[in-house]
Amino acid sequence: MEFTEKTLNSKQIYNGKIVKVFYDDVEISDGQKTFREVVRHTGGVVILAFKGNNILLVKQFRYPMKEVLLELPAGKLEAGEDPFIAAKRELEEETGYCAKKWTPLGFVYTSPGYSDEKLYLYKAEDLYYTQCHPDNGEIIQPLEYEYNKVIEMINNGEINDAKSLCSLLRAKL
Repeated sequence: MEFTEKTLNSKQIYNGKIVKVFYDDVEISDGQKTFREVVRHTGGVVILAFKGNNILLVKQFRYPMKEVLLELPAGKLEAGEDPFIAAKRELEEETGYCAKKWTPLGFVYTSPGYSDEKLYLYKAEDLYYTQCHPDNGEIIQPLEYEYNKVIEMINNGEINDAKSLCSLLRAKL
């Protein structure tokens, strides 16, 4: 069985500041014709920052969920931006910390059924404080939690952010 799809026609139906949405007519490998709605995104970075045995999290209101979430620091890539440079920028912007030691943890596709968003995961260690300076329109609170407390919070359903869960799993493996 062949697992390919051929794009027959692609039409951009939305052009936003963060995402673009396309409606694509496709032909799947058995000859059937169907469509795909695709969200195009420049991607992002996620930082699992260790301050000793503590992990830095950020608390912020997430409008699509209409709730406050605890997450690892993360941010959007600018078009063509090097993910490692973005990771260093986002860690400092969101937490006020910089790191002397960085370890790449690979990447994850956030929702490959409809989006091409790719998040690059990093582990940051040997931290030192500079200053927190969140982006305009971003209200964020950096917090520190002991590693075992973070695991407990995951098990209790207090942390449900997929990018944070994936990063912690990658670091553990």
